[in-house]
Amino acid sequence: MKGLSVVGLGKLGACFAACFAYKGIPTLGLDINVDFVDAINSGKSPVVEPGLQDLIDSCESRLKATQDYEQVLTESEITFLVVPTPSSQSGHFSDKYLQDSLKHLSEALKKAGKEYHLFVITSTVSPGSSEDNLIPLIESVSGKKLNRDFGVCYSPEFIALGSVISDFLNPDLILIGESDQRAGDRLEAVYKACCENAPYMARMSLISAEIMKISLNSYVTMKISFANTLANICEAVPGANIDDITKALGADKRISPHYLQGALGYGGPCFPRDNNAFLAFAAKYGVDAMLAKSTDSVNEFQTNHLLHQVGEHISNSNNNVVSILGLAYKPNTPEIEESAAKKLIEELIKRDLEVIVYDPLAMDNTRNHFGEDILYASSVRNCLSNSSLCIITTPDKEFKSIDDSYIIQNPTIIIDCWRILEPSRFSERVRYFGIGIPSGGKS
Repeated sequence: MKGLSVVGLGKLGACFAACFAYKGIPTLGLDINVDFVDAINSGKSPVVEPGLQDLIDSCESRLKATQDYEQVLTESEITFLVVPTPSSQSGHFSDKYLQDSLKHLSEALKKAGKEYHLFVITSTVSPGSSEDNLIPLIESVSGKKLNRDFGVCYSPEFIALGSVISDFLNPDLILIGESDQRAGDRLEAVYKACCENAPYMARMSLISAEIMKISLNSYVTMKISFANTLANICEAVPGANIDDITKALGADKRISPHYLQGALGYGGPCFPRDNNAFLAFAAKYGVDAMLAKSTDSVNEFQTNHLLHQVGEHISNSNNNVVSILGLAYKPNTPEIEESAAKKLIEELIKRDLEVIVYDPLAMDNTRNHFGEDILYASSVRNCLSNSSLCIITTPDKEFKSIDDSYIIQNPTIIIDCWRILEPSRFSERVRYFGIGIPSGGKS
């Protein structure tokens, strides 16, 4: 293989490029951010992601970066586009950045004089975008013909920040929407050369793949909201335990245990907007996606439910300082977009409560968002020592070591949203509450 190129070297693109190069494929990255380009060419990770720097260190000379679109077309056979597709107010995804990138690539394709080039769209798009907007743009600017001079695949990854590399190299499935069999065959060969397992190869039309992507994430959010509703029920029923129930539910192969935990609502850069996109897509064709609507309602309620619990504990203890452990939307990432902790902090500030926070990776992003409105702890112990009410909002492994030696205030209330602590490790100084467990039901 002559080589691959990756347009967009952000949170996902940098990992994709490094994975390709790690697997022995010459890879050229492109980004409009010169700092990202310089970082790659200096052998440094441009973003924070576990394992990325080690991967880059192993790539040797196979991984390079540029800002030259003509170089991208000349030095590669396949170009992966991993650029932002922000949500509009209507819920649909904007493909303006994709169009900008494809315009430059198409101009380069027009000059390149090559027989064939494959464009792979990995950014999430609204169904219909490839055939209605992107392919006509390539043909118009380049003067080339689809499936003769170039091919297009839509192949979004099903990965999560904090585990991008392992998810990319060991996927459950590979989704390939293809403009024709030739394009799909070429892309499948790349994935087979990179995957360390044998994932299911789901090949289909471009429009089917676009629908599949947003429908999968919409289904996962529905599953999360169901588990959260079940957790809320369990809190009200003496003797009930959400973990016992979901473990049994997940053992049924029709359900599976993944995303069936019962805790806080979903957040991050994908789930909320993909569910909204599913709603907007359905409405475009006159379909009322009632389940997706209910999923969003439950997710919003879950934050309010936690806020209500916090309010009750504050009123009972006359405590006006709240400590929060976990700021990102999940462990192992600095990303706080749509995180439960971010929403909670915003509401606590409105109530004139003092908030002190700690997260292993997300402190800078949190400080950039909240500034001096909250306090920032230097460690888990420091965070706990400054408040008698602590909320654990992510199941980060660093928090699992908390025991009675961390406790300064007497009494201390701990609301463990993911039930990662063992209450038996605490003395009577601690009042422990876990989401999905009745008060006093586990001590």
